[in-house]
Amino acid sequence: MADILLTHPPAALRNYYGARAVAALRALGYVRLNPMQRPLSTTELLDVSQGCSIIVSDRSTPGEALLFERHTTLRAFVRCAVDIRTVAVPAASANGILVTRASPGFAPAVTELILGCIIDLLRGITDGVMAYRAGRQPEIRIGRQLRGSTLGVVGFGIIGRQLCDVALALGMRVLVHDPYVTSGDPRLHRCSFEDLLAGSDTVVCLAVASAETENLFEAAAFAAMKPSAVFVNAARGELVDDAALVDALSAGQIAGAALDVGRGPDQMPSPVLAARPDVIATPHIGGLTVEATAFQAMETVDQVSAILAGRVPAGAVNADFANRLLAEVN
Repeated sequence: MADILLTHPPAALRNYYGARAVAALRALGYVRLNPMQRPLSTTELLDVSQGCSIIVSDRSTPGEALLFERHTTLRAFVRCAVDIRTVAVPAASANGILVTRASPGFAPAVTELILGCIIDLLRGITDGVMAYRAGRQPEIRIGRQLRGSTLGVVGFGIIGRQLCDVALALGMRVLVHDPYVTSGDPRLHRCSFEDLLAGSDTVVCLAVASAETENLFEAAAFAAMKPSAVFVNAARGELVDDAALVDALSAGQIAGAALDVGRGPDQMPSPVLAARPDVIATPHIGGLTVEATAFQAMETVDQVSAILAGRVPAGAVNADFANRLLAEVN
């Protein structure tokens, strides 16, 4: 029976993996659990996973080169997340170890959260709720509706496409900027980054985080937006210059912001930004729904099942270098 390490600390195991997936994984082999209340360091990971053939990793546990270089029995590193930037794939490949990732089954959940945040920003829902909870009468102020307004979506991936579909159904005009993805939908207006910023009532950042997009939203970007516009980041904290966002909000260059990600640990929004009255901040929960987490967790179970059968699973990122997996088959 295969030895499998599941790296999720207890809270992450409960929220991001679930009992159903754990039971399904245990049907495939002997499952070891993270004994710590936090993500394991690489040294700890090496120690805890000795003798294991598969590591199923949460998004906070890195797969560093040292792990792949020193591990003698590891056949696969299965990431229960889309983001594998903290996985040293070249080192895994050099040592014949397969790396897999989950697909973005959280797209509907993130799309719904973005929509809720936009409505909150435009209607002042949180402000009213907080006033009532504090025993005060909320200020009555006029809001803005989505129908007839312009949404700007930066990044036309799976979430971006779903958000555009919902926005169009609500009667919004939609601008899209993504230099790497095309769309044949005539209802969408493809434009430059600069034109999108200038023409949108709401700007949503869904771009891929990379060296090229680091601080994509900086001082000049916020200055190019309408003073009445709001900004939403549901992608990655690295895409936004936090100091520039603080300055833009303080100067009235934009009307508000909603952040589900930031530069804090585990992509949490900055406490400085989160405390502002013109910011709606959530603790990186865009994809945290029962349906979304179950989708990705069960996907890793399917991947482990395929690996144990000697097959390259869907989600493999370095299948051509999975020599240890192929050796087991042969």
